[in-house]
Amino acid sequence: MSGPADPTVPVHSPDDDAVPYGDDTGTGSAPQSLDPRAPQARHGHTRSGRSRHAWRTVVLSLVVVGIVVLVGGYFWVKGEADPSGPHGSQVIVTVPSGSGESALGPLLESKKVIGSSLAFRIWSQFNSLPGIEAGSYAFYQNMSFGQAQAVLEGGPNVFPLVVPPGFTVSELAQRAGQLPGHDADSFLRTATDGSVRSPWQPAGVTSLEGLLAPGTYIVPPGVTDAHLLQEMVGRFDAQAASIGLAAGARRLGYSPYQVITVASIVEKEGVIAKNLGPVARVIYNRLDQDMPLQMDSTVLYALGQDGGPVTQADRRIASPYNTYLNKGLTPTPTCFPSEASLEAALHPPDGSWLYFVVVEQDGTEAFADTFAGQQANEALAAQRGVG
Repeated sequence: MSGPADPTVPVHSPDDDAVPYGDDTGTGSAPQSLDPRAPQARHGHTRSGRSRHAWRTVVLSLVVVGIVVLVGGYFWVKGEADPSGPHGSQVIVTVPSGSGESALGPLLESKKVIGSSLAFRIWSQFNSLPGIEAGSYAFYQNMSFGQAQAVLEGGPNVFPLVVPPGFTVSELAQRAGQLPGHDADSFLRTATDGSVRSPWQPAGVTSLEGLLAPGTYIVPPGVTDAHLLQEMVGRFDAQAASIGLAAGARRLGYSPYQVITVASIVEKEGVIAKNLGPVARVIYNRLDQDMPLQMDSTVLYALGQDGGPVTQADRRIASPYNTYLNKGLTPTPTCFPSEASLEAALHPPDGSWLYFVVVEQDGTEAFADTFAGQQANEALAAQRGVG
């Protein structure tokens, strides 16, 4: 018997068992809702969008950081390459053989020529440096990279000046004249015109002969002859003070300048160390007896020669330095004496010798009190083929 449908009983349509439209999987699963307000749709869309947005942010941040680093690095290198403020003190940097840019930067930084070796190395990648020549260079502290490069391009500009014991002012001038920026004639004039003086020079003496210390001097660019000579005078003064030149001269009864003159003759006549003291004693003994010194080295000085035989004609030349014709000491020292020769002149051994001659090939000299003894020693030297 039919009647109205029970509203509590669901109405079942045959179509309800059909596969839902849009389910192409064949599983019969219900389709995803197209309503964006549905929780499932909203959840899936948010995860994908946020992921893409996060990656874009990371990439953009990295780009920004990279740009900041590059720009900051550029301005940092630029600031290091061209520092503010004046130059500092002059410094000497010695570049060893085989040094490249990687080694040069730390050398310059250690002397405060540049502020950063890293910045210098970066800068050099874009500013080709010359082939770096080994040697010594004069820089100033707080230089720009370009200025430092210009110094390197010019090659080594600091040179040693070696002054051996026994050198004369004239020989020193010739050697100094070989240095860039110096002239032999100008150097000699400055060393002999009295413009640079030593405290040991007597009044009226203008030459610095004998009053400059032997040794090695470092000559950077721009150093004048006068400055270099003053440095040599200062070194001699320090040496003289250390050995007690003034007090020692008073003890001997001579002036310091006279003792220096004796030492210069000892330097040339003594040949080797063991002869120095006895030669000094011969000089003082001859002076005490008012005998001419008769030293060949003083004649050679008058001739402008360093070593070699002295003839009878040479011993007759008219010169105040010819100690065969003139009694007493030479007007000035005849060379730069070594400290050993100065010590020998200050502390000669006891003895009554008046003569000496070389009797062995190694320079050993024999000393005699009499002329007969000298003749015997000369015969011995001739027998040995010495002289």
